[in-house]
Amino acid sequence: MPRFILALLTLLMLATPASALKLIVWDRDLLTKLGDGESSGGRVTLRLVTDYSGPVVVLFAPTEEERTRGGLSALKSRYVGTLDDGQLTLEGGQSLSRLLSGFKLSLGVQPAGQSLSLPGLRNSGNK
Repeated sequence: MPRFILALLTLLMLATPASALKLIVWDRDLLTKLGDGESSGGRVTLRLVTDYSGPVVVLFAPTEEERTRGGLSALKSRYVGTLDDGQLTLEGGQSLSRLLSGFKLSLGVQPAGQSLSLPGLRNSGNK
């Protein structure tokens, strides 16, 4: 009986969605932060600016716990794509939602109030 319970717990852990993932969306030059997100349970909530159109870089950072678990080992740390009026598309035409669904994560996008830039860096509205 204990072997059955141990096997069942192992299967349940393998079937749980990935967690503890953070992501940041930057402009191509990594000067202006255009959005950020974090996973909670099986959902990633992403806040994106809506007033930017152009190339972007999406950076993923799993927590140490998630790296150890290996649930996101196939996820690259950097993806290139485009952001057009709040719509994020990765290189090759794949949506972020489709990429994350492969890791049992769903995506929710919320508009950010304004560009999130650090002092001294150019505003995302400038091209």
